[in-house]
Amino acid sequence: MKYKEFGNSGTKNSVIGMGTYYDPLWIVTAKLGWLRDAEKKIQSLRAGLDAGINIIDTAELYGSEPLVKKAIEGYARNKIFLSTKVWPTHLKRERLFKSLEKSLQRLGTRYIDLYLIHFPGSKDSNREALLAMEDAVESGLIKFIGLSNFNLKDIIEARKTLRKNDITAIQNQYNLKHREPEKDLLPYCEKEKIAFMAYYPLAHGKLIEDKNIIDISKKLKITPAQLSILWLLRWNSVFPIPRASRPEHVIENVKAVDIEIPKEILDKI
Repeated sequence: MKYKEFGNSGTKNSVIGMGTYYDPLWIVTAKLGWLRDAEKKIQSLRAGLDAGINIIDTAELYGSEPLVKKAIEGYARNKIFLSTKVWPTHLKRERLFKSLEKSLQRLGTRYIDLYLIHFPGSKDSNREALLAMEDAVESGLIKFIGLSNFNLKDIIEARKTLRKNDITAIQNQYNLKHREPEKDLLPYCEKEKIAFMAYYPLAHGKLIEDKNIIDISKKLKITPAQLSILWLLRWNSVFPIPRASRPEHVIENVKAVDIEIPKEILDKI
């Protein structure tokens, strides 16, 4: 596994992470207490940890925090970078701290490495949440603050709101079929040293079925998933977080990191 600076955190993380958003049905059934294929998902996360991935991403919405807790049991906590998110209806200070405490309990940890606002709320609620998150940093409950699904204008506003900290990472969709971040977000993250966690790096499986991607992958003797991940890693700030649901897929993603493809080919893609 390769590692690189994670934004402005002063820490190095694996260049790819593992996501634990599965599907809407999973969220519904998880709330009812049924964690579908739980053991396989736990095995997938452990396969990634054993291979050197140290980023695991989850959220209070996903219903997967208890799975992450089981997956990381027996591993050194300080070697794992956990990120989770607070839902926009919980951005008021009191609600945010209640949500944070519940996430800590579900994850079985004393602190969260990266705590993100999952979706932006109103200007006032964003401000209240960010100031509360700064207090959470000071109290040791979280280490870094992040934003998910924010546009550039709101990211800049959030950074102005913070008094003692900075935004360490943002998390938005980015893949070969969704290239909107290239217009402004990615250049901004590169310049400002903010980590960009790319969710849906395989476009929810669409890229591994794309004929063009399949044809190019065959010529390069790699898989479509590996090609899609390597393409994202052209950016120094980007950390793809493909879903970890099957051990063999996680290992396939891990192997992509050590594959060398000439930049001109990636640029052509």
